[in-house]
Amino acid sequence: MKIAIIDYGAGNVQSVLFALERLGFEGIVTNDWNTIKSADKVIFPGVGEASSAMKMLMDSGLDVLIPTLKQPVLGICLGMQLMCKYSEEGNTNGLGIFDVNVVKFSQEVKVPQMGWNTIYNLKTPLFKGIKENEFMYLVHSYYASLSENTIATTNYELEYSTALQRDNFFGVQFHPEKSGIFGEQILKNFLNL
Repeated sequence: MKIAIIDYGAGNVQSVLFALERLGFEGIVTNDWNTIKSADKVIFPGVGEASSAMKMLMDSGLDVLIPTLKQPVLGICLGMQLMCKYSEEGNTNGLGIFDVNVVKFSQEVKVPQMGWNTIYNLKTPLFKGIKENEFMYLVHSYYASLSENTIATTNYELEYSTALQRDNFFGVQFHPEKSGIFGEQILKNFLNL
């Protein structure tokens, strides 16, 4: 199986590569259009700030490519947020794959949300073998609102989308590559879609 990990200068690609290796798979870190288009699965990781990450996507033309992909695509953390319509972080227009806005947690809670939290209201085969209220690892100051694309929910100050899906596009706010056995199960489920 050919797994492309999108390289746009804002991803924690090493952790994703190690997680794939633990599952017996090999990923290719690339920003090459043909390699990404011909991959069986595409992972779109991200760590950092939305507006500068979107600028890097635009500079490489990946902002045009990603929404046209037909194979299963998994956005992780900032990768998921960039797949949304808009982010308050840096007043950033996203890729618009998910018709959802990304907004900042209020000052009533500790920001960023960092550490383990539960996921629930699990839908789709992405969560096969995962029980309701399993713990996942999160680090983020902004969240995707609940929407018709929500396939998992987390509560931190309020309920928000901890996973999204539209057609072949999936996004998770948590880090499956850092969430132990259950995170690896989710990655395995994605690779089996």
